[in-house]
Amino acid sequence: MEFNKDVSDHYAPWCGHCKALAPEYAKAASTLKEEKSEVKLAKVDATEESSLAEKFGVRGYPTIKFFKKGKPMEYQGGRQANDIVNWLKKKTGPPAKTLESKEDATEFITKPDVAIVGFFKARCSCSFKNAAAKAFIEVAGGIDDLPFGITSNADVFTENKVDGDAVVLFKKFDEGRNDLTTDLTAEKIKEFITANQLPTVIQFTQESAQKIFSGELKNHLLLFISEGSDDFKSIMDIYKEAAPNYKGKVLFIYINIDDEDHLRILEFFGMKTDECPAIRLINLGEDMTKFRPDGKELTVDSIKKFVDDVLSGKHKAHLMSEDVPEDWDANPVKVLVGKNFNEIAKDKKKGVFVEFYAPWCGHCKQLSPIWDELAEKYKDQDDVVIAKMDATANELEDVKIHSFPTLKYFPKDSEEVVDYNGDRTLEGFSKFLESGGKVGAEPSEEVCVVG
Repeated sequence: MEFNKDVSDHYAPWCGHCKALAPEYAKAASTLKEEKSEVKLAKVDATEESSLAEKFGVRGYPTIKFFKKGKPMEYQGGRQANDIVNWLKKKTGPPAKTLESKEDATEFITKPDVAIVGFFKARCSCSFKNAAAKAFIEVAGGIDDLPFGITSNADVFTENKVDGDAVVLFKKFDEGRNDLTTDLTAEKIKEFITANQLPTVIQFTQESAQKIFSGELKNHLLLFISEGSDDFKSIMDIYKEAAPNYKGKVLFIYINIDDEDHLRILEFFGMKTDECPAIRLINLGEDMTKFRPDGKELTVDSIKKFVDDVLSGKHKAHLMSEDVPEDWDANPVKVLVGKNFNEIAKDKKKGVFVEFYAPWCGHCKQLSPIWDELAEKYKDQDDVVIAKMDATANELEDVKIHSFPTLKYFPKDSEEVVDYNGDRTLEGFSKFLESGGKVGAEPSEEVCVVG
């Protein structure tokens, strides 16, 4: 099967994410048809067409690929109809649509939730050759999920109350529009869009998740709150008052804990519903560092102090830890938590082999009986410890876990930490331990990636 300017959605009928995408995908197809676009949307049941899925490297569902002149590229936009349409227009047309009239501009601005227009007055027959216009087009070409327009039409300037060269972000929320009229460089235009393209306070939903996680802002302040609580409005008013102070620096998000789908997020932060309303800040860097305020008070001043202290480095990261179980060493596999990890795992008199697991991870469950067997084999060897730690409930400052299970060996008489990547068998583990952590560099087996 060959495609020419087609998008193919490889899906599985039983996949919940596929079911959620289906109506948006159909809506995008209808929009493209109405606009007489040459792009066609198609779908493939990858459970039936397994050889086709294998040919194009489909590893999860849904997978969306764009075929242009028979060559596939990965779709990297959002999962809403507008996101899909905007992404396709960027890949098949100019970075910014030329708006020739007031009518063109009005339709372009009013249709989507966010539209960005570059206003550049014509100085010659080549209207968009000045440095500011070139910078705008450069930025437009690098952002796939937002619609960009460009104009030099005097009527469009007048209609939108723009006097000189400017970039205007029109939106259907908050203040309605934002104008950038000076320092029209690519860097400043991109910063301007990043700061203004999302609501000052955004609700976390399945629809907004893509925009939240794919954005440039990596510092996210999360408010966990019940929409059904008596103080919902008053706390949200406080939250919204604090938020504008951090535009372009911190994304303010609120999560409705009444939604059962969000309980895993609470679990990720080591929280329970009876602790809410509460705030947490997370930096979505490589280590996904979390921060917890010292108190529970939610005022404009307390929120600002917490965020300011995190941004300035005054507030230390919060590391989750369960309490040490009374029977942590009762069985051959020793149970580690954040509070006893350093004492046990970094005991230089012993070689300590640790499994970092997640309770819900299928690969971890498969490993469990083998790990028990390994511990039984070495239970009488005083200088070898086989241990495990629930890495969803316990965090360490100097050991970061990004997938499950992760197996690390802390050798005797050494500061070194050795990653085990060999076969997950009793024989493989035994050879690794007998070699002092040197045998076990074979390719990794399957893991569950965090998040």
